[in-house]
Amino acid sequence: MKIRTLFAFLLFSFSMFAADFNPAGTWQGVMMRKGTQMKDAVIVYFEFVNVDGHLTGYSREEVYDSPNFSVKKLDGDMNNGRVDIRQIVETKSKKSGRTQWCRVSSDLTYDPATGYLKGEYVATDCRNVVGDFILYRADFKMSTGEEMESTQIWFKQFVKDYAEGLNAPEIRKIERDNFVFQPIYFDYDKFDIRVEHNAFLDAMIKIVKGHSDLRVKVTGHTDSDGSDSYNDTLSMNRARAITNYFVKRGLSADRLVIEFKGEHDPVGSNNNPEGKQRNRRVDFKFI
Repeated sequence: MKIRTLFAFLLFSFSMFAADFNPAGTWQGVMMRKGTQMKDAVIVYFEFVNVDGHLTGYSREEVYDSPNFSVKKLDGDMNNGRVDIRQIVETKSKKSGRTQWCRVSSDLTYDPATGYLKGEYVATDCRNVVGDFILYRADFKMSTGEEMESTQIWFKQFVKDYAEGLNAPEIRKIERDNFVFQPIYFDYDKFDIRVEHNAFLDAMIKIVKGHSDLRVKVTGHTDSDGSDSYNDTLSMNRARAITNYFVKRGLSADRLVIEFKGEHDPVGSNNNPEGKQRNRRVDFKFI
């Protein structure tokens, strides 16, 4: 129920944000020609200025791990939350070999749930050149000179993140800041994970994968039945069952910290079945 409530809140927040969407500022991402993979895409940046729905600015395209680039002047409009843009003139470029810089037009749509600005492009001065833009907000100003102040180091990580279904960084921050922890409960004397908890665990995995500096502490607990040493082992096994679940779903083991407290940190009374069930749990914390 808490997960559904959180998602409902986020969707409401995103829908309100979409109604006020303003593309002004810098965007970065890829320009992926039809029939190619994202890892082979051209890196692209946009710098938009929005004056009452009329868009101006510049785009910058770069070949990964290469000095080749192209800067083009933009013109466009906002139409019901959609971004229609045209590259009207190239102002600066460098190319070699088979590099081809084409001017394109594109109709882009912002998805407030994912934070991506996406759409198909079509070349206006080259034949049979079509593809897709996938963009997200950047926190720097794009350069129209020979070199960018930012590096291309983000590109490979973006390709990996997008393939794993992660949202854009600004949305991942909202998801992390609004994430609500809940305990995972276990049956008596067991450390098998109940299927009902999978959705919550998967949501937590997505949060941690989306932040390279984030780890999660997993703390196991038991009720008071049994000896101290037995309950210490049982609480450790419950914590390990969770971390094994995380690792099997692609979360690196070095992002996980295990703690186990046996019966020594109860949240309910050990004098009744309800309280004992509350104590047979694993808790979580981002660190």
